[in-house]
Amino acid sequence: MKIIWIIGGPGCGKGTQCKRIIEKYGFYHISSGDLLREEVARGSARDAFLQETMSKGLFVSTDIVLDLIKERMQKIKQEKKTEAGFLIDGYPRELGQALLFEKNVCPVDLIIFFDASNEVLEKRLLGRAEILNRVDDNEETIKNRIKLFNMNRHIEIINHYKEKVVNIDANGNADEIFNEVSKVIDILLNKS
Repeated sequence: MKIIWIIGGPGCGKGTQCKRIIEKYGFYHISSGDLLREEVARGSARDAFLQETMSKGLFVSTDIVLDLIKERMQKIKQEKKTEAGFLIDGYPRELGQALLFEKNVCPVDLIIFFDASNEVLEKRLLGRAEILNRVDDNEETIKNRIKLFNMNRHIEIINHYKEKVVNIDANGNADEIFNEVSKVIDILLNKS
């Protein structure tokens, strides 16, 4: 099974592109944000802390997120819900998380970095906020999330894993972006 990390700023189109990858290639999508929202909805012991952290646009601790991802991957493998592999969306956010993932879970095969301007990110997030009404999609939180992303922690991942990283211009439309994504995944799968 292949492991692909999907990274990029909030609103760069990670979720949209992951849906298309799933449809075409059969990967199982694990979104760190979705896992955290599920945990909050379940009313777990961590619920209040997670909800407060996320509503402020802050990052949840690495240990919590990595545990949730690892648990989901193990469950999916046991249930044999994918043969292609996993898309890990929104994680890792910094090099330390990447190294912990590879140490505690498994190695990554490919990293797709969706690169979009701050203006595009903000416009897309504000549009999504009107439609989905998510707690972490209000104007103040959006600006904070983009600001946190621009602290460039992802640059360390890109530099450390440069042989595995493909930078995709995510300023265009979803079809153009997916065309580039497909080329990259086709190459990965044909290496097997």
